[in-house]
Amino acid sequence: MWLTINRPARHNPLSRGVLAELRTAMERAAAEPELLGVLLRGAGGEYFAAGGDLHDLRSIRSAAETEAMVIEARAILDAVRECPLPVIALLNGDAMGGGAELAVACDMRIMAAHARVGYMHGRLHVSTGWGGGTDLFDLVGRSRALRMLARAEMVTAVDALAWGLADVVAPAGEDLEAFALSFLQPMLQQSPRLLRSFKAQALAARRGLGRDARREAEMREFIQAWTHDDHWAAVERILAGGRSESGRE
Repeated sequence: MWLTINRPARHNPLSRGVLAELRTAMERAAAEPELLGVLLRGAGGEYFAAGGDLHDLRSIRSAAETEAMVIEARAILDAVRECPLPVIALLNGDAMGGGAELAVACDMRIMAAHARVGYMHGRLHVSTGWGGGTDLFDLVGRSRALRMLARAEMVTAVDALAWGLADVVAPAGEDLEAFALSFLQPMLQQSPRLLRSFKAQALAARRGLGRDARREAEMREFIQAWTHDDHWAAVERILAGGRSESGRE
């Protein structure tokens, strides 16, 4: 499923309406058994998402209103985090503020060479609120996460790749979507059922479950996969001598 934040004239800001549509789309993706994953991108070539839409959010002033907004927005990004399928952010441009939190909520990030990621919250004298701070510390470690937050730093694609903030960076001038599909091709050869199994293990780790709980989840997923007809069809092909270990044509 391809999802596009389509507000390029204003740098793809995340209004409450956009976030609500995102949650609906993620729920739809979760309910589609044949989907392999979700690719989330911004329209245009400059911004993935430029953060919360201040025109929409400027009316929120009281502590109660702020808490309600944070709980709602965090739940929507949780729909991204908790999607049973892999969710990949295609950073066609800068991801800033809440847009950076959205990018880091995804399972993987594929960046254009010119794209950057910035936790710019400090420039508005606010901290992170949609769960993206927790994600950032888990992803890049305590020192680098604090550096990004305290400096309101725009991290280049080169540094993002070195820090583990990006999974791969497209060469300059290369079409990002074509590059992404090429990079994801091995994943697209898997069955939807198996990708959900892999994502289940990733979710167990992301939720901070203990080692024993994660091992138990891993065993359950293995048993389901081992006893499935897909596995035995692949075994028969290998034993017949005509297929590779991947079991693919």
